[in-house]
Amino acid sequence: MATRRLRKFERQPEILIFDVDGVLVDVRGTYWRSALETVRVLTGERVTYAELHEWKSKPGYNDDWKMTADWATSVGRPTTYEEAQKAFIRIYWGPRGGPLGNVRNEKLLVTPRQIAAWAANYELNLFTGRNRREFRFTFDSWPGTAHFERVITMDDVKRIKPDPEGLHKILRRRDPGTALYLGDNIDDALAARDAGVPFMAIIAPGEHGYGARAKRFRELGALALLPRATDLNGWLKEEGKRPRK
Repeated sequence: MATRRLRKFERQPEILIFDVDGVLVDVRGTYWRSALETVRVLTGERVTYAELHEWKSKPGYNDDWKMTADWATSVGRPTTYEEAQKAFIRIYWGPRGGPLGNVRNEKLLVTPRQIAAWAANYELNLFTGRNRREFRFTFDSWPGTAHFERVITMDDVKRIKPDPEGLHKILRRRDPGTALYLGDNIDDALAARDAGVPFMAIIAPGEHGYGARAKRFRELGALALLPRATDLNGWLKEEGKRPRK
């Protein structure tokens, strides 16, 4: 599927920064399913994926615990952040001492070989809304992880996305124009904009709410809309790679 280009790089990136969920990992059966099941448990109401995407398209809901708390409250069951967090964790991880929950459905979308190929030309980093435990479950034993120089999780920042603190930590006062951030939601785009980091959105035609989400990504300055993270290859190839110094 062809990449949707909006405008060119002002200059070639030297640093590639990736979000995790929806970019490197398929989370439809993990976080998305857990969010739906959490709201159902809290409210007794059967909510839908269409509703989930409506909530996900709003700024400030990169944090699934906050999203499910506000979602359940809007349905008519006032819910605190802590209540939503506790219910979500039980569904995502499974009951203490019992079988794994939805986390068992984790699926990686990019191969270690692809990560290594990117690392040969660029500095690689991760900025994710996951906490450290969630990140380590999937990535500690994955060969591709060794190629990322810095991993910033929600446990490593005082302010989570859309705040750009994580991007600042990765850049360490370096020119943000030398980096490129790939993410799949509005909070990623907002963080990139506020950090001055060029951004590409991972969004495939046919996804729920594609038109509205694509429009918002364009408004926030996305360089391109990529159906998959690996579509970055064709984009970079067209522009010509710049070896990492």
